[in-house]
Amino acid sequence: MQRWRGLDDVPADWGRCVLTIGVFDGVHRGHAQLIGRAVAAAKKRGVPSVLMTFDPHPMEVVRPGSHPAQLTTLTRRAELAEELGIDVFCVMPFTPELMKLTPERYVHEILIERLHVAEVVVGENFTYGKKALGTVPMLRKIGERSGFAVDGVNLLAEHAVTFSSTYIRSCVDAGDVAAATAALGRPHRVEGVVVHGDGRGRQMGYPTANVAPPMYSAIPADGVYAAWFTVLGPGPIMGTVTPGERHPAAVSVGTNPTFSGRTRTVEAFVLDGEADLYGQHVAVDFVDRLRGMEKFDSMEALVEEMGRDAERARSILATSTA
Repeated sequence: MQRWRGLDDVPADWGRCVLTIGVFDGVHRGHAQLIGRAVAAAKKRGVPSVLMTFDPHPMEVVRPGSHPAQLTTLTRRAELAEELGIDVFCVMPFTPELMKLTPERYVHEILIERLHVAEVVVGENFTYGKKALGTVPMLRKIGERSGFAVDGVNLLAEHAVTFSSTYIRSCVDAGDVAAATAALGRPHRVEGVVVHGDGRGRQMGYPTANVAPPMYSAIPADGVYAAWFTVLGPGPIMGTVTPGERHPAAVSVGTNPTFSGRTRTVEAFVLDGEADLYGQHVAVDFVDRLRGMEKFDSMEALVEEMGRDAERARSILATSTA
């Protein structure tokens, strides 16, 4: 898969293509349906499929300070798009200049002149251009005049729930990671670098990896979770934790109220594993919530509950198909 940053990366000899456009945060089941349609259309026409996404999130430019919680990093989005068969992953810098393009100029300058689209595959609620005035019917009319097709895809819904990034963010925010998994088609992932914490977990016999996620990451509600823990990227085997392999873990999200903590952390205790993980880039895939965050009367009571958490996490992950 090719990866472009902006339209300057479009090859000089670029021909026609099938394009799908959106933020695609989460690359959830609805997105997968859309991307699948674009990939199939491209194969039928014998041209490349292109996915166009944006950085930063358009909301941050339209209304600074309103950046939504991020379900997937750009790197993760590209990986998932590649797994779904996309040929080109194009990240468009979302600038005030791009935001001010009228719908007509947006289509003419980007889709026609630069990308030479043969077909555009978008969700039925897709909007574009200045003040989001461009709609799918408008895009279809321009396509009829300019020689490209438009496929407006119905949004994917199940049990009266329409799958969207907004819905999944609300599930994650509520700690309902099982519902998030159902909509994503895989567990919700939080990535980050392992940093030094206060070392209290090691003192209690439960050494944890303190994961520092990127800004805007969608972090589940405070509580304890069963999760899969993976060291990302190639690297040496560190103890019993092998990079690229997922390991069962019990993960605490919160401020450690038993010790009057104030900083919200994501701390993963890798079950039956031991390794020096400081500085490693890791992923935590949340499978199920075990309990809410509690304040215990003593360290002994907390340690006892942590033992039960570990066993419950082990049991859940042993039967997990996610």
